Amino acid sequence: MTNSTKLTDEDRWQAVLEKDRRFDGAFITGVHSTGIYCRPSCPARKPLRKNVKFYTNAADAEAAGLRPCKRCSPNTQSAEEACVLAAIAAIRARVGQGKGTLTLDELSDLTGYSPTHFQRLFKRTVGLSPAAFARALREERVREALEEGVNVTDALYKAGYCAPSRFYADTKGRLGMAASEWANGGEGKRVHWSVIDTSLGAMLVAATEKGVCCLSFNEGEAQLRARFPKAEIIEAGSDFRALFQQVVAAVEDPALDNSHIPLDVHGTAFQQKCWEALRQIPAGETRSYGEQAAMLGNPRASRAVGSANGANNIAILIPCHRVVPASGGVGGYAYGPEIKAELLKREGGKLL
Repeated sequence: MTNSTKLTDEDRWQAVLEKDRRFDGAFITGVHSTGIYCRPSCPARKPLRKNVKFYTNAADAEAAGLRPCKRCSPNTQSAEEACVLAAIAAIRARVGQGKGTLTLDELSDLTGYSPTHFQRLFKRTVGLSPAAFARALREERVREALEEGVNVTDALYKAGYCAPSRFYADTKGRLGMAASEWANGGEGKRVHWSVIDTSLGAMLVAATEKGVCCLSFNEGEAQLRARFPKAEIIEAGSDFRALFQQVVAAVEDPALDNSHIPLDVHGTAFQQKCWEALRQIPAGETRSYGEQAAMLGNPRASRAVGSANGANNIAILIPCHRVVPASGGVGGYAYGPEIKAELLKREGGKLL
């Protein structure tokens, strides 16, 4: 049920592997060895990739000589699917007009379901409540406006916020700078740093007065300056000793709760959402990129999620090591697969 125009065949195959129902309606899976076509979420046994071809809709699949699967009925659209599609279109239209969000009662009237049932149905299908979905769209409009050079206040009003305070209330407690700091790139920050020996190797840790802004391995001052070219870089003194000791403890035992360690990160709105999703993955568990994208309510964004994870400056505290390929194995890691494998081992994590 997501927009299929930007999906690659790799994205589609990933959705099939994960039986992701959020892609139902976005494309059709044709299995030429059996002569049938299915929804991405079909519960039947996974086909071999070499036997699969993707189609835009059921008509195209049938024109290729395939017949509909009897288990998942890909040639029909349920009333529930239709109502969620209608609600998504209405929410997108309202946000696109820069107006206030639709209430749950208004969406209920639109779809004909009770508010409670519709809320449950929408969240099960999209991964977010209608209100959270609308907030995500509005925050994305703020990001796009800032990237276009619009000033902060105009960007907020353009996205439909009645006042700047409403935006800050919506984003309170999330990772990242305020919108004004983000718009100017965080210029004027003072960054205190040190390189500390750990059992995983030499660790670069850096922090502002607000919290840790960088944690990496086998890097030094030169790499830190490259990451923060507009900041004032200062070797850390005793004021940061206690904070850095907490960071070392988190590195040596990544299974420990480190949510008490303050962070100061900067990135686009999408990157910050990805990093928040990473922090929601419990120690000892892993997710695929597709599953992380689904956590954000945008299952087709697995590639964008991978890029956002790669832009993460704070290893372990923002645990991108907990995301692994759905096909198996450890996968890539900025500081080497050996460190990633060791972190997962220490957490007792199981690969997919």
